[in-house]
Amino acid sequence: MSGIGRASVLIGAGTIVSRLTGFLRAVVLVAAVGSVNSRAGDAFGTANQLPNNIYAIISTGLLTAVVVPQIVKAGAHPDGGRAFISKLFTLGTVVLVVTTALATIAAPWLVQLYAPDYTAEQLALTTAFAYWCLPQILFYGLYALVGEALNARRVYGPFTWAPIVNNAVSIAGFLVFIALFGGPITSPSAWTPSMVALLAGTATLGIVVQAVILLFFWRRTRLHLRPDFRWRGVGLNHLGRLAGWTFLMVLAGQLAGLVQSRVLSGASGDGPAAIASQNAWLLFMLPYSIIVLSIGTPYFTQLSEHASAGRDADVRADVGRSIRTLGVFIVIATFALAAAAVPASRIFTNSADEAVAAAWVLLAFLVGLIPLAVLFVIQRTFYAYNDTRTPFFFTVLQCAIVVATALVAQATLSLDFLAAGVALGQSFASVVQVILATWLLERRLGDLAVGSWLLSLARFVLAAIPAAAVGWLVFLWFGGADGWTASSPLLGAVGAAIIGLVSIAVYVGLLALLRAPELSVATGLVRRFLPGRR
Repeated sequence: MSGIGRASVLIGAGTIVSRLTGFLRAVVLVAAVGSVNSRAGDAFGTANQLPNNIYAIISTGLLTAVVVPQIVKAGAHPDGGRAFISKLFTLGTVVLVVTTALATIAAPWLVQLYAPDYTAEQLALTTAFAYWCLPQILFYGLYALVGEALNARRVYGPFTWAPIVNNAVSIAGFLVFIALFGGPITSPSAWTPSMVALLAGTATLGIVVQAVILLFFWRRTRLHLRPDFRWRGVGLNHLGRLAGWTFLMVLAGQLAGLVQSRVLSGASGDGPAAIASQNAWLLFMLPYSIIVLSIGTPYFTQLSEHASAGRDADVRADVGRSIRTLGVFIVIATFALAAAAVPASRIFTNSADEAVAAAWVLLAFLVGLIPLAVLFVIQRTFYAYNDTRTPFFFTVLQCAIVVATALVAQATLSLDFLAAGVALGQSFASVVQVILATWLLERRLGDLAVGSWLLSLARFVLAAIPAAAVGWLVFLWFGGADGWTASSPLLGAVGAAIIGLVSIAVYVGLLALLRAPELSVATGLVRRFLPGRR
């Protein structure tokens, strides 16, 4: 197997294991703080999301725009890039330290900004969690800096596998919390400073370990770093050009997320809110991330090569071929997960009733799964032509729709369905976004044969609907929401797997009856990823 092949397998395996351990981490966390109707759970979910939101902006504006691209280029310098990378790391570390300090000082205001409708008691608990969680910004950044340097020097494994250690640390800490204090503890008034310190401190410790563990592999880069505050030549003057539209796009996304968080804060304690939405999104992203990782990325590499060579006709063919191939998998993933929505949601809830409430949020997100997969191809085609300006504009439209639909949901829906309404608005925004993006790409490249791949997607949906219906009948046969598949998180996972496998089997059979040409391509791809295959 080639070096690239080995790296792909290593990264793919690490990503899958990371996702699975992340699932287990979420299960244990729900056992500690609750999910639906848990004010304490929503408090932790909001506080622990803050460092991710702030880091997303910093990483796009600094790491993605300046640091990461320059690491590879610096390898051609006479000293192997040591002096230049020292400047980059010093700059990155200073920015991260200052940002972390300012964010931690501003914790009470950030919490009030993201969760204005929390009760006074809940705001106090969220703020206490935030003081412990916001230092994660620094260690997220260090993890990215060191990890990208390792990747640039072809040391791929640690960067991919370190998050698994993070999940293991969090799981162990959350289990200790449950052993000492019980759970789920859903009322903010029941929390003591020692409980806050153990839970949130464990979450931050996991991020610290994730970053520190990469340092043990630093010697493989053969780089010797030292603090260097002479930043001339690092690329700060070109920040706007390098980050440019991508930075603004991320900023727009974060602003839309801020509005969603503010709207959801009103449902906390009275229905699915912050932590339930985060867990539904975790389920939603599982098939997307695995399918895109294993199938979409190789197609994008080929598409990028054709774009660089100016072979527009080949690019147009790549777009249709990749959408059809992704569609075979993503369509059944959407419908099978919809059929198993209640058992799957039970993995991250503490009762069958909570699972039913959370399932509506998952179903609302799933409306946007197929459009999101198509958008993956369309958006990266623009990137292949070094065009980040156009994606900015159709992403801003998407963000505007997300904000508008969240506010409409707030004004019209009961608290029980507010989170589902916000999720449905996001899915609707994705549909509009992909339609506009496809139209703009067709204007640039010419005829994309949209009708051809839409017909293929329609064929997949035609097979997936009865397949999902059979999966739903299996769910009902198992007792529905009152049956064993909703009786515990473990049995929920087992039930969701069975329903999913039944739906997939029916789907494959129906595609064979329809003589779908994409089926042979899909089965060939699956064989390549089986053990012992190349």
